[in-house]
Amino acid sequence: MTALTTLLEKYSKPGPRYTSYPTAPYFHTGFTEADWRAELTASQTPDRGLSLYFHIPFCDTLCYYCGCNMVATGDYKKAYHYIDYLDKEMAEIAALTNQTRQVKQLHFGGGTPTYLRPQDIRRLMGMIRGHFTIAEEAEMGCEVDPRELTREHLAALRETGFNRLSIGVQDLDDKVQKAVNRVQPEGLIKEVYGWARELGFSSINMDLIVGLPHQTLDSFARTLEKVIAWSPDRLAVFSYAHVPWMKKHQKLIKEKDLPDFATRLELQQLINDKLGAAGYVNIGLDHFAKPDDEIVKAQNSKTLWRNFQGYTTHKDCDIYAFGASSISQTPDSYVQNEKNVKQYQELVGDGHLPVERGLRLTRDDQIRRDAITKVMCDLELDKAAFSSEWGIDFDAYFADGLNDLEPLAADGLVTLDDRYVAVTELGRLFLRNIAMCFDSYLKQQGEDKPRYSRTA
Repeated sequence: MTALTTLLEKYSKPGPRYTSYPTAPYFHTGFTEADWRAELTASQTPDRGLSLYFHIPFCDTLCYYCGCNMVATGDYKKAYHYIDYLDKEMAEIAALTNQTRQVKQLHFGGGTPTYLRPQDIRRLMGMIRGHFTIAEEAEMGCEVDPRELTREHLAALRETGFNRLSIGVQDLDDKVQKAVNRVQPEGLIKEVYGWARELGFSSINMDLIVGLPHQTLDSFARTLEKVIAWSPDRLAVFSYAHVPWMKKHQKLIKEKDLPDFATRLELQQLINDKLGAAGYVNIGLDHFAKPDDEIVKAQNSKTLWRNFQGYTTHKDCDIYAFGASSISQTPDSYVQNEKNVKQYQELVGDGHLPVERGLRLTRDDQIRRDAITKVMCDLELDKAAFSSEWGIDFDAYFADGLNDLEPLAADGLVTLDDRYVAVTELGRLFLRNIAMCFDSYLKQQGEDKPRYSRTA
């Protein structure tokens, strides 16, 4: 076992991915539609940008590993009518929005957004532009599944303003694909990638998943080599989270077919070695990008941010999220929509904002969120600057957290001195563990604490 795999084993423990702080399990139903309407009304800073997210939950088939809120259906009418409810929800939000605010970022997620037919992609984008002002330089991205995708889908996305794609590759090995019910030949993915380049998408990400059934070091090395040869701008290599108590369909994956713990650790080292050798920069949290990518530049200039869509260069935006299960965010609150599609549509149809739960942040939440974000994005904390910004004594406020960081410092994951908490190059692989030291919710006792996937 190498020194790295020894550390991966030592620090493999359940923990959040920190797309928010506090994390989503702590949202509660005491935050209501009335609270969200009041927050929207109170937070209309004219020069603050908007980031719009649209959750399209529909898929043609069920991928057994999926952790998303999705509906596998062959009945396209469900998706066609769902767009009308998105339009109604947008109308309610737009009525409470300062119309001088510009959309700086827009993202379609799912499910499979390209389940929508090309004409309905155009229809939905027409509705969005009818409610909001999209900035000329807006970053507009869409997740795509190569299966059932036509060139016309990508053409519709480009025509309506999209300039970024995230292609779900997951794994190129036939045996792995069959085991997770996502069969997509290498040639198909290559064709879709070629279309995207021809049509002029400025940034293309590929998603991979490590820890799937039947994956071996040799098989995943072959997948990585082929993907590196295609040369996407970014790569997200997610660890499969086997949570059948949350996602019942994951029971269709046989646990005996999953890579054992030692193999998973070796796979993590393989990813780091191969992508590093190919010139990709490890942003953190399984995200890699080419050195000239704006996300790398943002990390270097300390303008990188993290939210429910992962890493982003659009820090100063409120997120308005539409569709079942989607999560909106302002500086002071989070709010999540009703997850069940039918109930979501009933609420919207009756003129409601379809709020299921949310959270108003306390001052302590905001301070700790800022600390966690700086660790995960800037890879360092200037204690004096942080103390000045928040009016606290950093060392006193985070005494417990600094104590928890000591063993990580001893293992070379962080450096601690009078001025800085800094993540080392090695520590980029352990960002979740480092961030957890600042998380007061993890220290709370109780029987009903949320269950998280492991950090490695």
